[in-house]
Amino acid sequence: MLIAARRRAGSRGQGMRGSVVVLGAGMVGVSVALHLRRRGCDVVLVDRQGPGEGASFGNAGLIQREAVYPHAFPRTISELLRIARNNSVDAYYHPLALPSYASPLLRYWWHSEPARYAQIVLAWSELIRTCCDEHLALAKGTEAMELIRSVGFLRLYNDPVALEAAIAAAEVGKRDHAVGFDVLDGDGVAAAEPHLLVRRVGALNWTDPLSVTDPHGLTLAYCRQFLDAGGRFVLGDATTLAAQGAGWKVHTQEGPVEAARVVVALGAWAPKVTGPLGYSPPLFGKRGYHYHYGMQGNAVLNRPILDANAGFTLMPMRAGIRLTSGAEFAFTDGAKTPIQLERAEPLARRLLPLADRVEAEPWMGIRPCMPDMMPVIGPLPRRQSVWCAFGHGHQGLTLGPTTGRLVAEMMTGEVPFLDPAPYRPERF
Repeated sequence: MLIAARRRAGSRGQGMRGSVVVLGAGMVGVSVALHLRRRGCDVVLVDRQGPGEGASFGNAGLIQREAVYPHAFPRTISELLRIARNNSVDAYYHPLALPSYASPLLRYWWHSEPARYAQIVLAWSELIRTCCDEHLALAKGTEAMELIRSVGFLRLYNDPVALEAAIAAAEVGKRDHAVGFDVLDGDGVAAAEPHLLVRRVGALNWTDPLSVTDPHGLTLAYCRQFLDAGGRFVLGDATTLAAQGAGWKVHTQEGPVEAARVVVALGAWAPKVTGPLGYSPPLFGKRGYHYHYGMQGNAVLNRPILDANAGFTLMPMRAGIRLTSGAEFAFTDGAKTPIQLERAEPLARRLLPLADRVEAEPWMGIRPCMPDMMPVIGPLPRRQSVWCAFGHGHQGLTLGPTTGRLVAEMMTGEVPFLDPAPYRPERF
């Protein structure tokens, strides 16, 4: 109601020259709009639904400073065979949908070659290392801080060999990218999470990530900052974008909105807008699901945990304990098939004393992924008044404020605080 009451407010005094329409009101789009408005642009934020109600609504709620290594395409025979069996929690595919994924997945495999992947890590880690600072820069002193906790993130292990390998990899991340972590033994895990039902041999405790107790609420909090600064939010159809004189026009419930420039921050739906403009990136979607659960008795979960053996996460949220799935490869518009949650729930119940589900139906969203594991940030080739801010994969929540600042600095002529070259749209 607050957003609906405020969305007609805003500065209209700058005219077309300083005007921007941001298409997409997820964490990325809201962050772009807020940063542009703070730099004096006349900004209208447009989405077909309320802010944060798309992929930003359902995620693990982590601002993942430790995630300096994007998830590469599996390259070992054993891992490929495990996924091919299609019976795991972390990955599931619809056989009939696989042909539609053939081209982007082949590119994904190509970019995951070790030498190419090493170069991608260098660019990707430059984005990730900024994430906590950029979120805190927006949140400090505002209602948003009530939703952000610095409690760490436990990755639980039940195999000593796997734990030792994870520690060795974490040491490399610490050396090369200043990633912070502690190692807990079985007693340390039990002390940190006394209501776990089973003992684990140990855990990596990532100390840098911030945990968000309500990702949708955080997006709304940043959106309220945008509205309070004089921005506007309207419901509209991004696919109606069309050239209008020297600028652009999009249809909304409040009539046509015109602006000199456009930012496409539509996540998995971005190609529906950029395609007619001559730019069709090889973006592919990974569907993901979540349920919330109560806890039995006085049991609590103090921090996010990931079961490394099974591949599911449990996150303490305002709405309850959130169980999230891995990646599902399916037709974008297909019906929900929460098979991974059905596989994960009995395992999660053996780990934690979960009570009943909070919702009758699971939430489903689509993560916008690029074959080279990096987002698309910058102006469209041959369409310099149309800017891209999409393709963040699993890290839209993490990288929203970073992307927002980077796009706003480039669009307003400031010296970007990061080199934007690796993320430029013309790389495809």
